Amino acid sequence: MMADPSLRNLEEEFTAFVRDPAFPCVGAKSALAKGSLKVVAARDLTSAWNDVVIHRELLQWSQDYKGDPEGLRSLAVVFEGPDDLTERAFEHAMWERIQSFADKDAWLGQPYDDAVSADPEDPHFSLSFGGSAFFVVGLHPNASRPARRFTRPVLVFNLHQQFEKLRAEGRYERMRERILDRDLAIAGSLNPMLARHGEASEARQYSGRAVEPDWGCPFRDPRV
Repeated sequence: MMADPSLRNLEEEFTAFVRDPAFPCVGAKSALAKGSLKVVAARDLTSAWNDVVIHRELLQWSQDYKGDPEGLRSLAVVFEGPDDLTERAFEHAMWERIQSFADKDAWLGQPYDDAVSADPEDPHFSLSFGGSAFFVVGLHPNASRPARRFTRPVLVFNLHQQFEKLRAEGRYERMRERILDRDLAIAGSLNPMLARHGEASEARQYSGRAVEPDWGCPFRDPRV
């Protein structure tokens, strides 16, 4: 999939973005520095063209972590376009892709990670692929938050378990504070959507849009 030079460029663009000193997520920077930030290039966020390949990557990512659960790692799916989506249009397309991945996971008989809830209204909600819980960070050109603004649509998948491991080691809160401080410095305000797992459903955070208090998540896992 990465053999096409135009797709290779997507990987280079995104890693340069993460490496930029202004980018606030120290977790992604750590993953990049340790060679555990993988970039998968795809065509169109609004199309199912690469859904099978992306889901296969998620399954492999889950298995790889189970075999070596050390350090931070992220799987970033960088799409060639579109680059003109509004925040709502990006959010809609993002959830369409996520629904497609979940449908494939269920069709293959993959179990839902029992450490999290499959209900997107539940404060303990996370996605599950290959039996492992994931949360998603969406980025795109028209994001209102500077930290979520990239030249192309991106879905970054992070394993829930690795952050639970940081909590158990007493390292999570310090990392979270550093990210919040850096985000505040570039945006001038804290992201109103951010909440700890168990306080509010993380589904509200995925797209980066400041969703309404009565917002309803369009995702439903077929295994529920």
